[in-house]
Amino acid sequence: METLMKLFKNNIRQYGMIIALVLIMIFFQIITGGLLLEPINITNLILQNSYILILAIGMVLVIITGHIDLSVGSVAAFVGAVAAVMMVDMQLHPVIAVIASLIVGGLIGAWQGFWVAYVRIPAFIVTLAGMLLFRGLTMIVLDGQSISPFPGGFQKLSSGFVPDFGNTGTNLVAILVGIAFTVIYVINELRDRKSQKKYNFDVIPGGLFLLKLVLMAAVINAFTFMLASYAGLPNILILLLVLIIIYSFVMNKTVMGRHIYALGGNEKAAALSGVKTKKVTFWVFVNMGVMAAISGLMFAARLNAATPRAGTNFELDAIAASFIGGASATGGIGTVFGAIIGGLVMGVLNNGMSLVGLGIDWQQGIKGLVLLAAVAFDIYNKKKSSAS
Repeated sequence: METLMKLFKNNIRQYGMIIALVLIMIFFQIITGGLLLEPINITNLILQNSYILILAIGMVLVIITGHIDLSVGSVAAFVGAVAAVMMVDMQLHPVIAVIASLIVGGLIGAWQGFWVAYVRIPAFIVTLAGMLLFRGLTMIVLDGQSISPFPGGFQKLSSGFVPDFGNTGTNLVAILVGIAFTVIYVINELRDRKSQKKYNFDVIPGGLFLLKLVLMAAVINAFTFMLASYAGLPNILILLLVLIIIYSFVMNKTVMGRHIYALGGNEKAAALSGVKTKKVTFWVFVNMGVMAAISGLMFAARLNAATPRAGTNFELDAIAASFIGGASATGGIGTVFGAIIGGLVMGVLNNGMSLVGLGIDWQQGIKGLVLLAAVAFDIYNKKKSSAS
């Protein structure tokens, strides 16, 4: 028990939100009469929240550096509008249009990153201006009208599913992917534990480690079995998993990731240590522009239209997901996995409250209180740590 308490205390941000997510899911599963964890609803949760989770991955990097980006919703809408013009009006091939749209997102990020990193204008002001600018440009590009429909191949990016090779009623691809992920997870955990022992780091007792492996394996396979019971693996889930793996690796295992954390922790100390702080800030905003472009493309594909109002409040949901997932408002702290957990907390809250029939007014109020509680929790822990 003492080991458990120590483990929880050392990882309170991460484990606290995971426990909160589990409790929220149990609560809504009970009061909705089991509807929350129905396979069709689990699939809908993924499809409805995927573009916010993509934004949250980019946003948490921006927040770790000590900045904020208020423009991502408008950038997502603008990129979706540009993609619609290219694919629907100009009849360009979807692959060419997607690549061009990602370049547009990167250029927008570079534009904003230049003002923040090199001119030293606060990111709040730069991205607030960007929010207004790109919302206006979206309306100009669309001429105030929606553009649709997109080509079928492009729509499948967001609403399609990985094809199955069997006809058993249960998606075999999803089952096999669940088993494969379980094997990869176990091997990775065993390798990390061996490495930690080699360098005499503290590791959790063998019994707890085994319990952790069993519980994670059960969660992974239960999740993929639910998806297999409906339509299988959504294409957008594969994209999301690839992004999570890549960005988790970058932040935990590369020099660039270390530099991002160092910049957010103390910019002056990072600069004195040899970190090119301006360059790091610039590329973090370029990355955010690309992630906003991906999100905008996925949202347009799911909606099958580019609309002037697309992306509204996306930035608030992405920022909330990052903070709820454990990112610090002062920078230097946060994880990609935590941002995903935060996004899922918001997504499950939205979905659960809709299933029980709560109005949008109550939903907005409750989400606001959850965000406030998460940030207050972070500040409380910081004060407690500094006092001890």
